[in-house]
Amino acid sequence: MEPGQGTVEDLGLAFAGRTVFLTGHTGFKGSWLALWLCELGAKVVGFALPPPTTPSAFEAAQVAPRLARHVLGDIRDLDALARAMREARPDFVFHLAAQPLVRESYAEPQATFASNVMGTANLLEGVRGLSGPCTVVLVTSDKCYENVGQIWGYRESDRMGGRDPYSASKGAAELVIRAYRGKKIASVRGGNVIGGGDWAKDRLVADLARAFAAGETAVLRNPQSTRPWQHVLDALHGYLTLAARMARDDAAWLCDGWNFGPDDVTEWTVERLAAEFCAAWPGTRYEVAPTAAGLEEARTLRLDASKAHAKLGWYARWSTPEAIRHTASWYRRYYAGQEPMRAVCLEQIKALVTAAP
Repeated sequence: MEPGQGTVEDLGLAFAGRTVFLTGHTGFKGSWLALWLCELGAKVVGFALPPPTTPSAFEAAQVAPRLARHVLGDIRDLDALARAMREARPDFVFHLAAQPLVRESYAEPQATFASNVMGTANLLEGVRGLSGPCTVVLVTSDKCYENVGQIWGYRESDRMGGRDPYSASKGAAELVIRAYRGKKIASVRGGNVIGGGDWAKDRLVADLARAFAAGETAVLRNPQSTRPWQHVLDALHGYLTLAARMARDDAAWLCDGWNFGPDDVTEWTVERLAAEFCAAWPGTRYEVAPTAAGLEEARTLRLDASKAHAKLGWYARWSTPEAIRHTASWYRRYYAGQEPMRAVCLEQIKALVTAAP
């Protein structure tokens, strides 16, 4: 593996002592990334709305005290966002702030487009206003592709699209990013991430954990839908690996779209994941309910991460069953209330980076 391709030492060299501007740091994914960057020695300036749920990963893991600065702000506010970026003078920018829910996008389509499309444009305008160079990684979604129901994984060269407001907003965000490329700017698309600390409404693992903690039966929508399930840390490891490589290498091919999906090629339906989650949390059960009328969600979705394999040396380190076990363990330990969750998060980060790819 080349230097800068994701080992613990290489990521430390890339981020230690560097300033990172991170949007969406109060969200599920952003909280994990903020903790990881701080552990690598980075000075993290977070810009986001307050945590979107109660409880939240941000509060459970006590992320705020680790940050160099915690800025409450809205990415739809260009002036506030650009001002915070100029004050931070970042070496790296990671953009995670978004409206992240498919079903919410049906209820609030305009807000979804405002956050996910114009929020992305505002972030890139902020980057244009910086006086010094920086490396920029913008997170979109596996749902940015025009889903035509193909059984093979979507590649970075496939068309952008989306039949629901959320997916369409992510495809549109990719087009915005493409229009701004010229500096060290790349977009990344992870699979359906799971992990401890996600309490968002209508997310499978969050719904399972909430029900199981309350001693209730979980209810599944779309049990036969397949998704590229992966642990949040595997996706974030890909984003960090790409950013570290971009920071040390001026190659234009790095400034592109990248998939970081799971390597498990077997079928993992919603129901199969729920059954595995139940096995990791004894005494729990689920039942299947009919899908709500009128809310279309793609039945099949897969990512092809062969580009990241070949060009970055990145591979998922946890299989789908391992990702589920680590996720169930996090929630069970949280609800037991007997240990600090920041320590649990750091323990799982260490376990991921020391696992064989």
